[in-house]
Amino acid sequence: MSTESKRTSVFENGLIWFGAGVSIAEILTGTYFSTLGFGRGLAAILLGHLIGGAMMFAAGMIGGLERKSAMETVKMSFGEKGSILFVLLNVLQLVGWTAIMIYDGALAADGIMHTGPWVWSIVIGGLILVWILIGLTNLGKINTVAMAALFILCLLLFRVIFAGGGPGAEAVIDDSLSFGAAVELGVAMPLSWLPLISDYTREAEKPLAATAVSVIVYSLVSIFMYVIGMGASILTGTDDIASIMVKAGLGAAGLLIIVFSTVTTTFLDAYSAGVSSVSISPKINEKWAAALVTVIGTVLALVYPMDNITGFLYLIGSVFAPMVAIQIADYFVLRKKPFTGGVNARSLTLWLIGFIAYRLLMRVDTPVGNTLPDMVLTILLCLFFHAVGGKERG
Repeated sequence: MSTESKRTSVFENGLIWFGAGVSIAEILTGTYFSTLGFGRGLAAILLGHLIGGAMMFAAGMIGGLERKSAMETVKMSFGEKGSILFVLLNVLQLVGWTAIMIYDGALAADGIMHTGPWVWSIVIGGLILVWILIGLTNLGKINTVAMAALFILCLLLFRVIFAGGGPGAEAVIDDSLSFGAAVELGVAMPLSWLPLISDYTREAEKPLAATAVSVIVYSLVSIFMYVIGMGASILTGTDDIASIMVKAGLGAAGLLIIVFSTVTTTFLDAYSAGVSSVSISPKINEKWAAALVTVIGTVLALVYPMDNITGFLYLIGSVFAPMVAIQIADYFVLRKKPFTGGVNARSLTLWLIGFIAYRLLMRVDTPVGNTLPDMVLTILLCLFFHAVGGKERG
């Protein structure tokens, strides 16, 4: 962990999460909302981010207040050995995200330059390695320049897409995506950051302010990117990012948006994979583990097609939504002391119930998606078991 003099400022945390929000994945996900029409689609995006942002804030505050990484905070509820399951699953999902982001970014960049996706996979992977080797606490000035450039380019993209008077006339509204399913897609991206956010808030000078700014900045930028994707799909009739950029007349500018938004987002995935690896063994070096994850992700992007990630997103939700719900119940509601034993069987049992409930709720169309009902159910079960089960052993 960094010394006090090396802790990140509120501004630096905001920049980090601005980079997380400016993402090709966010734009792609936004294109799915076009079938709802602009009004209902925007409502689903806002509601989804409200739910997901609240969960992000709670998770980030635990790590910020305790000065622990995301996976270290998991030990407080599940035990030293019980947390290993989530550490392994988290590292695997971060390797998956790294590969997916590099793959999507390379395909989009190739759609503009036509040099071959493999070239852009290597370029993006190399830039992520540069970000990692510079280090989180030394990224301030570089991130400031990169984020300012990305923000200007995204504003340009937004203006070009919506300059024709805004979406509406060309929208094809159908029942292919229900409102509840759309809300769940709105929750999906913030939810994917739940097992990561504490890796950054633990380093903050002011945990409360840094967590609040991180979540607010990420949520606003993510909503903005979703709206760009939805509006572009409505107006251009396509969900192909490269095609949208070309139709918008953004050649080189579009390429910069694609490459650097992919780098700034994927850096967080790779970095957190390194941080989480330390929970497996303290002998592992965070930075070199993150570099290895980047290399593996780049290789996977080169050899394995990853065009449909819907199942991957739902798997992440089913694993980490009940996990974080248990942490929220233990830390904020029940105010339990950290579990000191090896395995907290009660918490793992509650997590398994929450996991199964999430998978079952995927078959039910609710107006608020299935993440919120699952987390509420899991928290209520925690309170019930605490009331009737007495003190946990360990």
